[in-house]
Amino acid sequence: MCYYAFMARKIARLSSSLDGLLRSYGFGSKLSEYRVFGKWDKAVGAAIALHARPLAVRGTKLSLVVDSPAWMQQLSLMKPQLIEKVNQMLGRDAIKDITLKLGEVELPETKEPAYRPAPVKLDDETMRQIDGYVKDLEDAETREAFRRLIEKDFQQKKRIS
Repeated sequence: MCYYAFMARKIARLSSSLDGLLRSYGFGSKLSEYRVFGKWDKAVGAAIALHARPLAVRGTKLSLVVDSPAWMQQLSLMKPQLIEKVNQMLGRDAIKDITLKLGEVELPETKEPAYRPAPVKLDDETMRQIDGYVKDLEDAETREAFRRLIEKDFQQKKRIS
């Protein structure tokens, strides 16, 4: 059995076990409601997410912090649509009302794209050498993964020299 398939089954079992445990203690619906924090951007879209963030969920009421009076006005008119989008994302009618508070909207940190130097072209001799290193590996995926790893190593060494 593949190691990754084994781990996937273990993780799936752990996930279902935790889900069952939390539901048995009455936390299942609460956890479902708090998914809105992680999926807010996807539920309401990027434009709204830039100006409003979830602040708290209390019962069936979702509180949002909004960054400007203009957006507060706009979102107050859009409450029914927001409630529908959030409930659709949650998969049930968990939110019945939304309250809006003026404040500073903290956006999630975005990762800067990592600097990647331009790839170095390897000569034919080096490519044949790499082929020789990986030719005896039977599994195609493993062989290709090692090929890429060795190529990157050679490219790195070429950049340094």
